[in-house]
Amino acid sequence: MRFTKMHGCGNDYIYVNCLQKIISQPEQVSRHLSDRHRGIGSDGMILICPSGRADFRMVMYNADGSEGSMCGNGIRCAAKYVYDKGLTRKKQLSIETKAGIRQLELTVNGGKVSLVKVDMGAPVLEASAIPVITDRDTFIDRSVRICGREYRITCVSMGNPHAVTIVEDTASFPVAKIGPLFEHHPMFPDRVNTEFVQIINQNEIKMRVWERGSAETLACGTGACASVVACALGGYTKDQVRVHLGGGDLDIFYDRRADTVRMTGPAVTVFEGEIDLAGMNE
Repeated sequence: MRFTKMHGCGNDYIYVNCLQKIISQPEQVSRHLSDRHRGIGSDGMILICPSGRADFRMVMYNADGSEGSMCGNGIRCAAKYVYDKGLTRKKQLSIETKAGIRQLELTVNGGKVSLVKVDMGAPVLEASAIPVITDRDTFIDRSVRICGREYRITCVSMGNPHAVTIVEDTASFPVAKIGPLFEHHPMFPDRVNTEFVQIINQNEIKMRVWERGSAETLACGTGACASVVACALGGYTKDQVRVHLGGGDLDIFYDRRADTVRMTGPAVTVFEGEIDLAGMNE
């Protein structure tokens, strides 16, 4: 199987062209290929597929084989993939995801895509739609007790569920310990991605993320969008924010008038190769 490894701010995925031929058992393939010791190593796998509703369709799997609905970093790389490989000449694309169709604008330098802006759609705040088990219509700046400590969290869906909480220092925060407790908390029936955010000023934040099905990753595009929405709603930031992640920076604009979030960030090809899936169970 031919593949391309790509990353957006260090959030890395394995890309496979499925426009003509699908792969069988993609859940198992994603688990195998994502293994950083026995496979290629990644946060998951993304398949580029045909769409009857958009220019292309993106199907994503996490490192544990679970299917994801949306990935902000992943969709930017998907746009770079189809343009750089000559599958399209469009610099304005539509890509179908499990969370809906997203519109993208490509910045091209030297014939290759370097930067992608994505209209990520409207943030979902309705608790039952995220989903969050609560007797409230929304869950904004509410208290949750995790591992003996109270956290103020805001829950947002950007096509997948997020819980955003403010911490004093992201560098020293025990994400590996606390992240799984959020992910598997009973109030999140579909599990949850958790963003731990440090406020720098009204236009800058730092963020670390624990992604459901993939553990801590260097970046999460939907998580950055959810964090900016949560911070803006809480009065911590303005609507235009630069998010500093472990793998780089993303620029997020929460357009309240249009009720949408726009994300701009890089997309990078790491390497290409071919792998024999016959030894997948070894």
